[in-house]
Amino acid sequence: MVAGGRRVLSGVVASSAAAQAVFGGVVPEVAAREHVATVLPAVRRALAAAGIRPRDLAAVAVTRGPGLLGALLVGVTAAKALGLAWGLPVIGVHHLEAHLYANALAGPIRFPALALIVSGGHTSLLWWEDHSRLTVIGETRDDAAGEAFDKGARALGLPYPGGPAVEALAATVPSTPFHLPVARLEGGGYDFSFSGLKTAVAELAAREPGARAAVARALEEAVVAALVRTTARALEAYPAAALYVAGGVAANRRLRGELEALCHARGVVLGLPPPALCTDNAAMVAAAGYYRFRRGEFLGRWESAETPWPLPAAGS
Repeated sequence: MVAGGRRVLSGVVASSAAAQAVFGGVVPEVAAREHVATVLPAVRRALAAAGIRPRDLAAVAVTRGPGLLGALLVGVTAAKALGLAWGLPVIGVHHLEAHLYANALAGPIRFPALALIVSGGHTSLLWWEDHSRLTVIGETRDDAAGEAFDKGARALGLPYPGGPAVEALAATVPSTPFHLPVARLEGGGYDFSFSGLKTAVAELAAREPGARAAVARALEEAVVAALVRTTARALEAYPAAALYVAGGVAANRRLRGELEALCHARGVVLGLPPPALCTDNAAMVAAAGYYRFRRGEFLGRWESAETPWPLPAAGS
């Protein structure tokens, strides 16, 4: 529950990570079934923790897309049912936009800004001019940064999700003798590529089974280098007052430290949500929904999940 797009009244997270860990990654059917089992209990717990009743609410916000269709349909259907029962409008929120609004829960947003979204399914750079004006200027051409961590963790025999496990293992060694490739893409744009890195770390892990920690550190350094290097070039080209970072990979301490150093050197404000708000959570969806609510952007009766649901690309 969020008030005014800024203040968290309660935050309840029902995660399917334990159920997905059995499979070493996300299985769409499992995700949808976990949503069915947990969505209404989570809503009841959130209301109780905030000490409010449905009649105190102004609207219901829900992730409309993009993502796994089954899970999205469960969420949108539940939100529309609650909206009908409670007499409230329902707001459909874009998942990537929601991640950015985790920053609004930590402090006011300064525009214009650059935004870096890094998660298991997405790696994108965006030009963020105002609450309703987002443009994608760069994105991954293949795998996302979080997926590189997940697949690297699997190669190293680490549990899912891979990002925290790789970070923890990498922190046990002061340095690494290994250097994994950081893709250099042609064209001078702001896209990313992690498929080559994913293959390289699997080969290195197989070749150096006794150096798991050093391989983990090399993987972490390569992912962070790719993200920071491309973001630095974008900061040179765009007159940003701030850089906002979001998504599960934004919780990585090495990435946070290097982006802090970059923004300090450039005189740019850095926005980083608390680690607990970097992964998927309802508070960020509610925060993003607040600004759509102010613009009167509500889901129509026949509107449902939307996937794929692209944000505007540069030049479109």
